[in-house]
Amino acid sequence: MGRRSVHTPEELRELIIQAATEIVEQHGLEGLSAREVAKRIGYSPGTIYNVFENLDDLLLTIEARLLDQLADRLTSTDASGTPQQRLRRLAGSYFAFTQESPKLWNLLVEHRIPAGRPVPEWYRAKLESLQIPLEEALSPLLNSADTEGRKRAARTLWASVHGMAALTTAAKLSPATDRAGGTLIDDLVSTYIAGLEHRRAD
Repeated sequence: MGRRSVHTPEELRELIIQAATEIVEQHGLEGLSAREVAKRIGYSPGTIYNVFENLDDLLLTIEARLLDQLADRLTSTDASGTPQQRLRRLAGSYFAFTQESPKLWNLLVEHRIPAGRPVPEWYRAKLESLQIPLEEALSPLLNSADTEGRKRAARTLWASVHGMAALTTAAKLSPATDRAGGTLIDDLVSTYIAGLEHRRAD
C-alpha cells in the first residue's frame, strides 16, 4: 500500500488502532506486529512507535475499548424481573458479546502485561465497571449492609462466566463437554443463585 495523505496525530492514532483491531479480529494476537499494522495504514513501522510506546500500549488501548463496549452492553441489558432473570440476561449478554468476535475477545486472556509493569489503574477501573450491573442484580439476594459480600459475589459470578466464555472462544470447552457454553452458564447462574437464596434462608 502506498503512503496515505498526511494525517493529524489523532487521525493517525485512530488508523493504527483500527488496523491493529482488524488484524487481531482476523488472525488473533499472534498475527499482530508493527510491520503488519504499518503495511495496512501505509506508514513505516517506526511510525507506530511514535504514537504508542510499544505494542503492549497499543493492545491495552484496544482492550480498553473492548471493555467499554462490553460495559455498555451490560448496562443496556433489561434490568426488570427477578434477580435470577436479571442475572441470566446479564450472563447471556456477556457470553453473546464474547462470541461476536472470538479472536478479539481472546486478547483479554492471551495478552500479558510484561513482568514488573503494574496493571494501569484505568484498566482496573474498567474491569470494576463490569461488576456494577451484577452487584445491582445480586443485591436483593444479599444483606444490603454487606457491601463487601455483594462485591465478592459479583466477582465470583463474573469470573465464572468469564472463564466459560474464554474456554468457548478458545475452542477448549467442547473437548470436555458436549453442552454448549451458553447452557452451562445458565446452569451456573441458576445454581449460584439457589445457593445464595439457601444461605439467606438459614
